[in-house]
Amino acid sequence: MELIQELVKNLGVSEGAAKGGAGLIFKLAQDRLPAGDFGKVAGAVPGVSDLIRGAPETGGMLGGLGKMASGLGGDIGKLGNLASLAGGFSKLGMDSGMIGKFLPIILSFVGSKGGAGVQSILEKVLK
Repeated sequence: MELIQELVKNLGVSEGAAKGGAGLIFKLAQDRLPAGDFGKVAGAVPGVSDLIRGAPETGGMLGGLGKMASGLGGDIGKLGNLASLAGGFSKLGMDSGMIGKFLPIILSFVGSKGGAGVQSILEKVLK
């Protein structure tokens, strides 16, 4: 998968970590976006459902805090969205700083495949 190859090449992570991290990010998008909007994002990324299925659970304290904060909306809600990813990234052997390294690569990839409109849909959830 092209996206996974980009993540491995640019971040020096294993293929499993790249798949898991991308899956976590797309799962967050799936959970937070209306179905029609997520469908546009998924249409730009072949195999996105496989990535989501393979993503680790994001549970744990950080995941719970992230869910609480995301319910607050606004900038705090966006921080909560990203905090909810931290538990999953930890299970993949990556620290939460890697989330910020995954995001620009994934957003750029989605933009290159689906156009600026689809990229901006995803950015609403991730930034």
